[in-house]
Amino acid sequence: MARGIFLSLDGVDGAGKSTQCRLLGDWLRGQGRTVVQCHDPGGTELGKELRQLLLNYRGAMSMMTEAMLFMASRAQLVAEVIRPALDAAGHVVLCDRFLLANVVYQGHAGGLDLAALWTVGAIATGGIEPDLTFVLDLPPDVSQSRRKPSADRLESRGAEYFAKVRAGFLAEAARRPERFRVIDASPETDVVQKLIRQQLTQYLQALG
Repeated sequence: MARGIFLSLDGVDGAGKSTQCRLLGDWLRGQGRTVVQCHDPGGTELGKELRQLLLNYRGAMSMMTEAMLFMASRAQLVAEVIRPALDAAGHVVLCDRFLLANVVYQGHAGGLDLAALWTVGAIATGGIEPDLTFVLDLPPDVSQSRRKPSADRLESRGAEYFAKVRAGFLAEAARRPERFRVIDASPETDVVQKLIRQQLTQYLQALG
């Protein structure tokens, strides 16, 4: 039985990942594909609890603790949702964020060791990673203007942190261009979606 395709969307806060995930999922279904959509952190009952803790906890939390909570939520998401869907022939898994976000937010911006995060992430997911990740890119000032005024625990961090986040995403995308495709998220929603679809179509055609 053929393995399914695993896609993810990632990038800076305010780039429109959730909207683009929804639109891309609808488009893929229109192509006759079976699509399983999820978000990270979350996507399972345990993941929802961990997500609430990560986004809303206001007490002290070390960067390492934060990273491990993300890893735990992702491990459960892989076990319950992603791996079963990929094992079904022809299924497409479309995830709003994945391990790359850990490496960028807690590594590049948070100071944790990048290689260690990739290694722990591979253990947590059993080696599963997206076949292709679309990194939605925005300048920090545009990203800031698009973020909700009621910021969660992570979104409330300062401009210097988010400048490092953006630089981290671009650095990781440059390091592995076969896995990561940078998409300019500054145009209108439909223009960004068209760019994503074009890149995905090229990728799928190359698969044969």
